[in-house]
Amino acid sequence: MISIMKDNKQGQEKYNIPEKSRLEKIAAAAFALLVWQAGAMLLNNSMLLAAPLTVVKRLYSLCMEGDLFSVAGYSLIRIVSGFLLALAAGGILAVIAARFRLAEVMIWPFIAAIKSVPVASFIILCLIWLNSGTLSIFIAFLMVIPVVYTNMLQGIKSTDSKMLEMAEVFSVSWLKRIKYIYLPQLKPYILSACSVSIGLSWKAGTAAEVIGIPEGSIGEMLYEAKVYFSSGDLLAWTVVIIAASIAFEKLFLLLLRYSFERLERS
Repeated sequence: MISIMKDNKQGQEKYNIPEKSRLEKIAAAAFALLVWQAGAMLLNNSMLLAAPLTVVKRLYSLCMEGDLFSVAGYSLIRIVSGFLLALAAGGILAVIAARFRLAEVMIWPFIAAIKSVPVASFIILCLIWLNSGTLSIFIAFLMVIPVVYTNMLQGIKSTDSKMLEMAEVFSVSWLKRIKYIYLPQLKPYILSACSVSIGLSWKAGTAAEVIGIPEGSIGEMLYEAKVYFSSGDLLAWTVVIIAASIAFEKLFLLLLRYSFERLERS
């Protein structure tokens, strides 16, 4: 009887954890909005800092005008393309580097340079080679690839050597080694790399658009907001960037986890 009561109590505690976490996040968001509103009231200057309600009204206006979805879609396609290209290229380079020591040594200076050089320097340099429409794709790609490469290379190197030896002894095919040995080992590294790099790709891609100013992009809208000293527009488009980044991250990680689960069950 006591054990049943304990099990019920533990079950209730487990059930309450997600609800508690959700409430904490809602409370934190509400506090942030209050701080924002207090700051706007203290400054009492919408040019310097627009109030939350003003930003909401501006977002509604953008939706009604039809600009919001077309502009957000323009940037979304390019930034996501850069992220996906980096995910594929980083994975391939990590596999090659793990297999050949010389390749890892030769790739290292490029990864180190990308990590160290400021994003603005890359953007200005790439403007010489690329047009403004493709700039955000390349910059997002460039900023994401070191994160993916480093994480996946570490994951491959951390694979259990005894499992690999056993696979070698029993002549397990490469496809089965990838499915049953490498992918389960790489799963947390891939998820971690994607979680970090999606936000990074949006930051870098948007920065590239602000400098390159491609027509019909979020970067162009941010640049115009800066020129006209419109903090309402600036914050409204910033909210769009945050919402798009979070939505894509949640959706992509959900699909990735689902794919891993399907693979594990098959």
